[in-house]
Amino acid sequence: QVQLVESGGGLVQAGGSLRLSCAASGRTFSNYGMGWFRQTPGKEREFVSSITWTGVNTYYADSVAGRFSISRDDAKNTLYLQMNSLKVEDTAVYYCAARLYGGGSRIINGYTDWGQGTQVTVSS
Repeated sequence: QVQLVESGGGLVQAGGSLRLSCAASGRTFSNYGMGWFRQTPGKEREFVSSITWTGVNTYYADSVAGRFSISRDDAKNTLYLQMNSLKVEDTAVYYCAARLYGGGSRIINGYTDWGQGTQVTVSS
């Protein structure tokens, strides 16, 4: 099991930027495919972005493509999500997730380990 801790959330105005981080510990981070999901009250958790364990392939939800960028630094055991041109509808709790040798799944069941989440609030 890998432990995941998200950080970097906060309050930002629409059009602004934030960078989320997900620090991993407990296992060899470079062997894990990683994903970002988000959830708002009363709604299901939804896919945002993912990266394969090799780091070669990345995937994005249509709603964030071109604005968000996922990356990983295996030397620092950290996953990132750079969020630009933020919109009010991006407001949510953002979670990172991991799966050993994961291929960048877009579904919740594609991951075995989850962080506790970090709140992102975008104001108009």
